[in-house]
Amino acid sequence: MSKGARPGLTGRTYVGSAWTAAELLAMKEAQGSTLSVVLPALDEERTVGAIVSTLRRELVDDVPLIDELVVMDSGSTDRTEIVARQAGATVVAARDVAPPYGVVPGKGDVLWKSVLATSGDVVLFVDADLEDVSSSSFVTGMLGPLLTEPTVAYVKAFYDRPLVTDRTIAPSGGGRVTELVARPVLNLYWPELAGIIQPLSGEYGGRRELLESIPFVSGYGVEIGMLIDVVTGYGLDALAQVDLGRRIHRHQTDDALGRMAAQVLQTALRRVDPTWAAAAIECARLVQFHRGPGGFVPTEHDVTVTERPPAASVPSAVRQQARALLAASRWVDRLSGERP
Repeated sequence: MSKGARPGLTGRTYVGSAWTAAELLAMKEAQGSTLSVVLPALDEERTVGAIVSTLRRELVDDVPLIDELVVMDSGSTDRTEIVARQAGATVVAARDVAPPYGVVPGKGDVLWKSVLATSGDVVLFVDADLEDVSSSSFVTGMLGPLLTEPTVAYVKAFYDRPLVTDRTIAPSGGGRVTELVARPVLNLYWPELAGIIQPLSGEYGGRRELLESIPFVSGYGVEIGMLIDVVTGYGLDALAQVDLGRRIHRHQTDDALGRMAAQVLQTALRRVDPTWAAAAIECARLVQFHRGPGGFVPTEHDVTVTERPPAASVPSAVRQQARALLAASRWVDRLSGERP
């Protein structure tokens, strides 16, 4: 059994603390690999700076493990861009990447554009709303299996996710959409994925060849869609999961979770029966209710999900433009003195 692996779960399951940054750097250099770390962000000025600062200090300055540290901004109206840039990230506006494809709302579109703009052989995604970042182990933990196991091409993180309220911090209770929607659907239609502990976690990544070969769902269905497409196209042995301990994210309202659940379910059902996709576009409306002065009032929400094509199918000129945009942003930062 490989270092850090745990027995008893479907696929490969590891402990994130099994590798040090120095060990991973030696392996990465021996393999001639490069690493891109991407934080998709929308109005995350409160948390993004601490995450970027930690990664910059520990995995760029102290141990040069990360080759590209990128915040892909999806239209923030707060100081996210300024804070991230000052902390040491290269910031790119998602709207400027791949102009012929336009802008589609949602996290998945930002991730897809980050694959186009970055150049690392391995790309890892980290949510920009993590609140308890004290070390860079969430990156080294995910990178470990990709450098030590040649057949692993995709890694998912899992962790305890406390439910934070105004008064208490419950040890569990986060991940409600996972337990109420994603896990039952996966167990029913993709039982080989029943051993995946946190299928909707926002920390994951893989080898570029894999990430460029699969579509990206535009909205909240991106995680479950990617997981299903990986196991369908590459098999369970290509997938690993890593225990990262505990993470605190910002929690959303029940209404917001309902809209998230609708997109997760829609994405999964499209993969159960591809012919359902056309019908889904016609009925992708979610009606929710709030009590008003005269009783309950319905509110209709558009929960349509679209899919971006595999990055490998995007014309080379568009991909070159995306990478040139990232390189230009990096040089602007250096010339302005934001970063050495």
